Amino acid sequence: MRTTTTPDEWPPDGQFPFDLFISKKYKSFWDAGNIQFTDAVGNLFFRVDRRQSNNSSAHTHHQKLILDASENTLIRLVRLIKGSWQGFMVSDNEEKELMFSVNRTLNTFTKLEFDIFLGDGHGEGAEADLKMKGSAFQRSCTIYKGNSIVAETSLMYTLGFRKHFTLRNRFRVTIFPGFAELSLVVALVVIFFDKRKFWL
Repeated sequence: MRTTTTPDEWPPDGQFPFDLFISKKYKSFWDAGNIQFTDAVGNLFFRVDRRQSNNSSAHTHHQKLILDASENTLIRLVRLIKGSWQGFMVSDNEEKELMFSVNRTLNTFTKLEFDIFLGDGHGEGAEADLKMKGSAFQRSCTIYKGNSIVAETSLMYTLGFRKHFTLRNRFRVTIFPGFAELSLVVALVVIFFDKRKFWL
């Protein structure tokens, strides 16, 4: 059983997993589209934007902005080098602080792995606060905190006599109880699938 809620009601009450659905919205045939995270009935929770930040010191880097349903920027993602990212917290349109750093530790055709360090206090040799593993092609990404699963993505399927998966351009991320940093999960999922033929 999973909860239903609205963006203003997060985190939901109860001890059940919570699903968001990842898809891409196009304005025109030639439009590159924007990634969206909605609930089961289509309420928008988050959107990913490729607009440049007002921070001129970072304009040369590949960037993505995580916006909430009211178009407020929550996190600015900056790719430093391939597989290395930083996420900066944004509040009232002002960048506040480094929220997390991500380093890719494994990159093969079938498997990706990342270490995530929260805040800006970690040094060389520090243990990762979170880990992220999976296969982009299979739309499979699992985020771990220690031995516990924080969130995981999965393809959706229809029920019936012959169960089959739906189109690969829409899939699900499940956030498990005990982790309320929903925007962080969204940011990490965006990083995991970046430049990985996200939409077929």
